[in-house]
Amino acid sequence: MAENGFQGALTYIYDPAILLRLTSFQAEYKNGVTPLNPGETLKLRPLCLEDYDKGYLQLLSQLTSVGDVTREQFEDRFNKMKACDDTYYVTVIEDTTSKQVIGSATLVKEQKFIHRSTARARVEDVVVNDSYRGKQLGKVLVDVLVSLGRELGCYKVSLECKDHNVKFYTIFGFEAGKGQNYMQIRFFD
Repeated sequence: MAENGFQGALTYIYDPAILLRLTSFQAEYKNGVTPLNPGETLKLRPLCLEDYDKGYLQLLSQLTSVGDVTREQFEDRFNKMKACDDTYYVTVIEDTTSKQVIGSATLVKEQKFIHRSTARARVEDVVVNDSYRGKQLGKVLVDVLVSLGRELGCYKVSLECKDHNVKFYTIFGFEAGKGQNYMQIRFFD
């Protein structure tokens, strides 16, 4: 392990030191969130290339259709996302005992000209392995991403969710914008 608690040889999608700066989520734990204690076998960290073998894609399949993704496709997508410096913040929870990724959420930072040329962030793809649900891990992930959006200087953090998840996200201060609707054109599933 490296000095900061993250393995140095791994290729992370973003600098793990950013998570260490988020003392607000580590210390406050508002919203009823239970922290990941240092003695626990669960570790919060950025997505890394090695997560292909740690069940990352299988975890995502509990959220939506993933399809067959080869290691080469995974590595290509990972490297393209990593190359978009300061854009993709895929954060995972790994069970270090089973060496499996059991939770994940993504913060996408979008550069804007509006609001004094700042940025907005979107929370996407929040998922916890069904056998780990009920342990507040979804709350930990969302709380971290909201703190991360603040740390990155975003003027707002938004998300899209199904009606039955609205109550969950209001815990963190998310609210439906008056007169705003989510609309889409889907080209394939």
